[in-house]
Amino acid sequence: MTRAPRALIIVDVQNDFCEGGSLAVAGGAEVARRISEHVVAHGGEYAAIVATADWHDDPGAHFSDTPDFVLSWPPHCRVGSDGALFHPNAERAFEEVEAIFRKGHHSAAYSGFEGVTVEADHRVPLADWLRDRAIEEVDVVGIATDYCVRATALDAAEEGFETRVLVDLTAGVAPETTRQALADFADAGVAVA
Repeated sequence: MTRAPRALIIVDVQNDFCEGGSLAVAGGAEVARRISEHVVAHGGEYAAIVATADWHDDPGAHFSDTPDFVLSWPPHCRVGSDGALFHPNAERAFEEVEAIFRKGHHSAAYSGFEGVTVEADHRVPLADWLRDRAIEEVDVVGIATDYCVRATALDAAEEGFETRVLVDLTAGVAPETTRQALADFADAGVAVA
């Protein structure tokens, strides 16, 4: 039996979301390292490997000097900043990334499915890019389990992709919101491995 084409989606493994960044998630740098190890060991099992990235210019109320850490956050991943760069621990994984889907130029944009890449002067959304390559299943990894990984995985399932979150290759902001994300995955039929 032939396995359906599967893609790996690496979500927001950027400097600002790792230790030392403006919106650091505990364990972010370690997750970046483990994602690289995963790609080295299992990259050949994927028909495609892609990444998403926060790419904020003026996202309005998403940025705040007095953030509530629910709907508003300290400034992060500004276009052209070091914080928006991918973490060096993920360098080996990014050698295999075929396309980067940038999101949130002028909005919050938690889901990678809000992101676009540019091909031949056209902006291509993530769902279309995956469908153009006959991808049917996705594995989702990255930062943060309870925000952008959650949103990306739920949107992947909503778009009709068989979706699995490799939870050991994610880092969450807080225990309670991470637990809620895991419950949301179960409710949406997203597998957790």
